[in-house]
Amino acid sequence: MYNTNNKENNNIEINGLVIDKEKHKCMLYEKEIDLTPMEFDILLYLANNRGKVISSEELFENVWKEKYFDSNNTVMVHIRRIREKLKEDSKNPKFIKTVWGVGYKIEN
Repeated sequence: MYNTNNKENNNIEINGLVIDKEKHKCMLYEKEIDLTPMEFDILLYLANNRGKVISSEELFENVWKEKYFDSNNTVMVHIRRIREKLKEDSKNPKFIKTVWGVGYKIEN
């Protein structure tokens, strides 16, 4: 059956955070968040895998499309910037949770 409501398919909504895949935009409580294309891709990848813990290696290889090296803190730096833009409390983030020693996840 053909779904005529395309808007639903292009948006991911998580507790006031709306990621519009088609327009490549992110809104938090109806206010646009200015993300770089890389930050958007990281957030989208985590949102598409909600509930699943994603390792830094998996994130790096799927977003940057390059081989990950252990000493690489690129993912951590980008996650920190995204959290700042989402005005997340670093001790108790609402959206991107850190699973120590494993990776990151977004819960529903």
